[in-house]
Amino acid sequence: MIQYLIGIIDKSFKKEPLTMSLGNNSLKDVQQYPTKFLQILSEGVCLPVTYKQSWDDGFGARGWKLDVTIGDPQIIASTRETGQKINTSVFVHDILDHFLSGFGISGHRSEAMALIQLSKRTHSDPRPDYEQMVKEDIINGMVNGEPLTTFLPRQLKELLPSDIEMTNREIISFLEQKIGESTLYEALVDHFFTLGKAGEEHALNSWKAVGLDSEKQTEIGLALQNILEVIDLKVEEMEIEELKGFIRIDNKQVSFAVQEPNGLFEGYQAAVSS
Repeated sequence: MIQYLIGIIDKSFKKEPLTMSLGNNSLKDVQQYPTKFLQILSEGVCLPVTYKQSWDDGFGARGWKLDVTIGDPQIIASTRETGQKINTSVFVHDILDHFLSGFGISGHRSEAMALIQLSKRTHSDPRPDYEQMVKEDIINGMVNGEPLTTFLPRQLKELLPSDIEMTNREIISFLEQKIGESTLYEALVDHFFTLGKAGEEHALNSWKAVGLDSEKQTEIGLALQNILEVIDLKVEEMEIEELKGFIRIDNKQVSFAVQEPNGLFEGYQAAVSS
């Protein structure tokens, strides 16, 4: 099975990459992803991933990255570790809730939409994450992926003076004085919910476009996490410095294969529960 997968990948990844259709920077057309980052197969998809014992990206973390995220300064490598309350890793979140859902990997608007997908997949509450992003980032005038003025909801932008240029921090201070800190805080948290839910149809269409059943989000996520548990422990125990591989996902199983089999690290697969 692994050799068959590698054969498919070797052929298909030699095609000329397509031009990515950006539109809104947070919304991506999954069918227009360059083929070097996503191959849509007759059943499911195949994604190239890279593991490093230590990434030379300013963070130095051990872990995995989707190849499409390599070079993005906002992305830190992630391992099999999950949240205390949610049985899914950041790496699985990046794959399923961001990339395959047609959202940007980084950026606050993208994260708002991806967290709704995470909540549907794991039955988690996105509010704590929304609140954290408001407290740590937005209130401090920091927005990733777009200007603060385009990120803010219409009712807040309408309060800003049109004849005065302000820095992001000055904009936040102005709004705090205008409507109060607590009111601004709640308005921003509510805005994250609005942004997140606005991406639901796009995510459904994205999964459908690549042949994945959105009603199996939970089961596919668990299978992918199971694969990650195995391969991440393996590379850690073997003290592998770098490994390049492919993750294949369809509605029946998830599998991992190395790009250059060396006999030391085998492929793995996990069934998707029906």
